[in-house]
Amino acid sequence: MTEKEKIKILLVEDDINLGFLLVDFLESNNFEVRLYRDGEAGFKGFQINHFDFCILDIMLPRMDGYTLLEKIKESDKKVPVMLLSARSLKDDKIKGFNLGIDDYLTKPFDEEELLYRIKAILNRTNHFPDLKKEVKTVMVGKYEFDQINQVLKFKTRCQRLTLKESNIMGLLCRSKNKIVKREELMLNVWGESDYYTGRSLDVFISKLRSYLKEDVSVKITTIPTVGYILEVKE
Repeated sequence: MTEKEKIKILLVEDDINLGFLLVDFLESNNFEVRLYRDGEAGFKGFQINHFDFCILDIMLPRMDGYTLLEKIKESDKKVPVMLLSARSLKDDKIKGFNLGIDDYLTKPFDEEELLYRIKAILNRTNHFPDLKKEVKTVMVGKYEFDQINQVLKFKTRCQRLTLKESNIMGLLCRSKNKIVKREELMLNVWGESDYYTGRSLDVFISKLRSYLKEDVSVKITTIPTVGYILEVKE
């Protein structure tokens, strides 16, 4: 991804140590991040810059995260927003979702989970540059995969995929011959990661394996407790 194509993230976090850690982590994953330490500064930054994604702490000086969220949504209803908070009360989460957030992450959290959640939201809201470019079919061994139309072709046979099957296949294809973690798949396709979505993921992987069985050069390999690899022998 070039500098021009990088997703630009507004991060408003008053814990400066956490803020710097998140900036380093997100920038190492090819995002462009602007960090602000209070709500008013964050909103001024939002007004004078273009951002593709916002991450807001709730307990902020000068303007709390909920107020900042409302102002951001008044300016741009479509921009995805995630709230961060040490508070895990249901009422706090409900308030955030009623105001239009896309996700709520409770501190402390794992950085990789944050990354997967950001990517899942960007994929769902069609902000991710890789998705915008993905308009042509891709070859997977002897199969032709068309994610847009949810079709997997083998010679003259066309297998119509469900939306979830197609999304899982798309994620595996984009990381062909590399591990895709279970959590990443669940968060991208279901928007959550728990026991039940894990069981559902196993079912969908089994279905995809059955669709791919006619080409011995293609297989989905399970890496126990970690994820899956779409292995394609060139």
